[in-house]
Amino acid sequence: MMRNMLTVIVTVVLLGCEGSPHSPVAAGFVNQTQHSDTELQAIWTEAQQSVSQKIDLNPLQRLSNNVPPDTLPDDPHAWSVEPHQLLVEAVPDVSSADLFAATGEHRSDPTGMIACPQPCNVRYTTAYSFYRPELTKYAASWEFPGDNFNVILEYEFENQILNALGYAMTWR
Repeated sequence: MMRNMLTVIVTVVLLGCEGSPHSPVAAGFVNQTQHSDTELQAIWTEAQQSVSQKIDLNPLQRLSNNVPPDTLPDDPHAWSVEPHQLLVEAVPDVSSADLFAATGEHRSDPTGMIACPQPCNVRYTTAYSFYRPELTKYAASWEFPGDNFNVILEYEFENQILNALGYAMTWR
């Protein structure tokens, strides 16, 4: 009887620890794409390699303000950063009519653009990332082969890695 009671208590304690707020969040993706987790992990590895070789902190600023690059040397710590239940999700493209009404920009459907909620630096973009909760969203029309899906996600995954390492993300 005592042995059974002890077994029940130990089991309850162990099960209770699994849901502890201090438990580490499982690595990996919450994959809402048409790609496998293996494909997403390969893109993540490319992003790690990129950050481990050179860091570009202001690509958006250079596009809009014609300023010099703000680059830093490699950060080998990039190899230690993994996604922790990073939501990766396609979002329907904004319609050409809505994009034109909001910006005056003419694009045919699909536009390849999605609305970027605050605190984004732009109103519309191909993709964006937030860090709490971890998520990366992209225009659904980019998901198909040959449409730069890997390039777009690699950039956003670089952002996730740089943020995790504590870099300023103002112009990323």
